[in-house]
Amino acid sequence: MFDKIDKIIAEKNLTPSTCGYHTLRNLENKGKIRALVIKGENIIHVEMICPKCGNYDYYTQEWKEVSKGAKYKFETKCPKCGNLIKVEKLKGGKQKQ
Repeated sequence: MFDKIDKIIAEKNLTPSTCGYHTLRNLENKGKIRALVIKGENIIHVEMICPKCGNYDYYTQEWKEVSKGAKYKFETKCPKCGNLIKVEKLKGGKQKQ
């Protein structure tokens, strides 16, 4: 579990310079989300464990750039329970978690 994005990275031989966006975040209640956007694509690959229902899922959705002033980088819904998850921008630019 939680290896789908790892497989995409390995299959496409992706490096940080070929990724438009990549994050791995821990959420409340043992939830977790990982997201990947490949440069030149408008699709975000999302792998998550929902903090509300505990469902594990992998899916893709349209990637929409947000304004510089936005608090959140992107938002997504759990396919099982519909819980809305907003992934906040990291403060102070790029950081590793």
